Amino acid sequence: METVIRVAIVYFFVMIFFRIMGKREVGQLSPFDLVLLMLIPDISSMGMMREDYSITNTLIGLSTILSLVFLNSVLTYKSKKAEDIIQGVPSVLFHDGKFLEKEMQLERISPDEVIEALHKAGFEHLKQVKWVILEPDGKISCIPYPPGGYASKKEDEHIGAA
Repeated sequence: METVIRVAIVYFFVMIFFRIMGKREVGQLSPFDLVLLMLIPDISSMGMMREDYSITNTLIGLSTILSLVFLNSVLTYKSKKAEDIIQGVPSVLFHDGKFLEKEMQLERISPDEVIEALHKAGFEHLKQVKWVILEPDGKISCIPYPPGGYASKKEDEHIGAA
């Protein structure tokens, strides 16, 4: 039972740590993918490296972490509030021609990073984009205005001029 408790403590510590770090640092992997990538090899190595002479202890550790991941997925599937807490919610960084400074500071994203994302998405002008959203997985989504709809009627306001 000690193995189950130790693995659960480490699992929740790492999960909380990655949640606190923020979306941008996590990148394209979800926090739970990172937890698994970090913990499974370490738990497996206990049995392979013979630091613990019991393969049973390794199997108990792996079973515990996989059970926690399964319970986590069930919880986030059944509860929207749990999903928002565990996986995070999108953050609006830009809307209708304006950078949302408070959100950008909270997520530690500079206007230059938003502009870079706009360039990568193929936009030339700020007026082409209605929303820029930082998704829970760390990706930046750019949502354009419908054709002909712009934030302002200024002539050719280029993204780099913002």
